[in-house]
Amino acid sequence: MNPIQLVFLGLVFVVVVALCLGASALLRPNVARQRLIGLVADTPQRPQTKDGWVRWVARLTQPISRLSMPEEGFEKSSIRLRFAHAGIRNAAAAPAFFGVKTLLTLGLPLLGFVLLTLSGSPLTGNTLLFAMLALAALGYYGPNLVLSQRVAARQRDIFESFPDALDLMTVCVEAGLGTEAAMMRVAEDLQFKSPALADELRIVNLELRAGADRERALRNLAIRTGVEEVDGFVSMISQAERFGTSIAASLRIHSDMLRTRRRQRAEEAAAKIALKLLFPLIFCIFPSLMVVLMGPAMIQIYRVLLPSMGGN
Repeated sequence: MNPIQLVFLGLVFVVVVALCLGASALLRPNVARQRLIGLVADTPQRPQTKDGWVRWVARLTQPISRLSMPEEGFEKSSIRLRFAHAGIRNAAAAPAFFGVKTLLTLGLPLLGFVLLTLSGSPLTGNTLLFAMLALAALGYYGPNLVLSQRVAARQRDIFESFPDALDLMTVCVEAGLGTEAAMMRVAEDLQFKSPALADELRIVNLELRAGADRERALRNLAIRTGVEEVDGFVSMISQAERFGTSIAASLRIHSDMLRTRRRQRAEEAAAKIALKLLFPLIFCIFPSLMVVLMGPAMIQIYRVLLPSMGGN
């Protein structure tokens, strides 16, 4: 193995290690959020030893993360809102995300070139250039796809658990609790079923304790989740307080509407199953079924009928 190949293998090793560290930095929980939860629950928090890895990855990838950072900066970009929708509140997650994105964009073509060179692939010229560009595009847009999947999963979890949260809140309000106390009690009850929604309700309670007005805190809840049903809940609470209507009755009506909407979405997904199964049936199941049914008959025709028709 010549020195050039050794250098390429060393670069590939560095890229793979950086990718693994960046992925662990994006998937770990936020220590600041855990501390806030501990303050609300009045329970001591254990130190998070993995926070050093996140900061180390952020410092490591900070010089190259600027290559993929938006021109207006992370704080003013639309991807910051997507980070909030995904529940990523770690300050070191943004440099790690853009650093991993840059490493993937530069490292995947390099890794592909090394593998093609070592394997003796016949790709040359425009074909090799197209393969490198495809790998670079995969590395650039891959983290965005992962982030979108995480946002969709979290929003779906909040949407499915929100009607139950409203029912619990209705019971608490009818029992005599205030809105803030009801949200705090609902957050405690939903801790195991929907941790994302429980965390958001706790953050609302912390903002109210910090002195923010209720409408602003609830509006921040709608912005952080990005769920249309939560936005409707915030508007309903604001209108109920403004016009003096019963909050319990409004919560009950809104909960029934959300359950109806959830049932409609389930029926819509069920109605799409037939169309989604059409292509696998046509291209995968029907050809094999025809081979199984018509195969023996075609063999008999080939062995018996065709020779008799030919006069042999």
